[in-house]
Amino acid sequence: MDMFSRLEPRPEYLGFELALAARKLVEEVMLVKPGEHVVLTGDTSSDRRVLDATAQAVAAAGAHPVVVWYETLPSSSMEPPRPVAGAIADADVWIEFAVSYVMHSDAFRTAMANGCRYTNLTAMDVHMLVATVGRPDFQGVIKLGKALVRLLEQADEVRITSAAGTDLVGRNGDRPINLRGKPAEKPGETVMLSGQISWNPLEETQDGVLVFDGALWPPDQLGLLRSPVRLTVEKGVVTDISGDGRDAEVFRRWMESWDDPNMYRIAHWSLGFNPGVPAPTGRIVEDERVFGCVELGIGTKGAWIGGEPWVAAAHTDGSVSAPTIHLDGECIEKDGVYVHPELVEICRELGVEGY
Repeated sequence: MDMFSRLEPRPEYLGFELALAARKLVEEVMLVKPGEHVVLTGDTSSDRRVLDATAQAVAAAGAHPVVVWYETLPSSSMEPPRPVAGAIADADVWIEFAVSYVMHSDAFRTAMANGCRYTNLTAMDVHMLVATVGRPDFQGVIKLGKALVRLLEQADEVRITSAAGTDLVGRNGDRPINLRGKPAEKPGETVMLSGQISWNPLEETQDGVLVFDGALWPPDQLGLLRSPVRLTVEKGVVTDISGDGRDAEVFRRWMESWDDPNMYRIAHWSLGFNPGVPAPTGRIVEDERVFGCVELGIGTKGAWIGGEPWVAAAHTDGSVSAPTIHLDGECIEKDGVYVHPELVEICRELGVEGY
């Protein structure tokens, strides 16, 4: 059973809400201009209604929508069929909805080198598009992200703890802090769903225990976790995977199956803060942006993150629920709730429950 067959049914929005969300994605996020060629890729596991609505929004913006469907690949970051690679290589804008996304593949890197503006919205369904793109105050979420970026840029040591057992520390050094959910303004730029910042502390300073207790994907057998997965981290490398439940064993075996040392390297740390995602769902794009969560990626590390990039056989992401975050000893978030005065004020402006 894969993560998508385990998902609970959710309310859908089939009218104005979907159309408005698709228009916002096309015009405010991807900044599609008249005459541009916009490629939308989806696999056989994607929600066709989302691609149809987005294609209509592209056409309404005066651009050329090109919709490419293909089979669902066995895993993420694999090379797509040649016609898919050819389409994205010549795109001005590429919006990826495929469940088995091809981000981090050679085809992806070629599209980026050719100047494509790209976003990864893997497994985006109607509800997710409306809840995470259509309804939130896009500029307000960016404001919160910029505040978090500034706080991290001013700090060196970052310590993340959680009631589930996470106790991880790293030092930022001069590494950049990246606001991921922002308008796609530059050729060759990758933007992600709003509500996330990402960076990677100096690898040799990353030490401690990381406990994923929200979501973890891939592999496909996981998604919304039933039991915590505990990872020991030494100098930026996962040296042990354990846990009391089946999920830890599934993850350990999947990692071992690649027979690739780079699969165990921490690729990025991220903070999630999309108001449309109050709790994990089993859909990784949402789970990385649960409001107040911490999420870490393991495996392939893109050049955009800062420091040395590397290529691994795949990439996986897991989330820490209700974290506590200290920056140089100052607490900015406690048990999943922001406590820094500036962050609290922005959360109130956004109308986030509990602030």
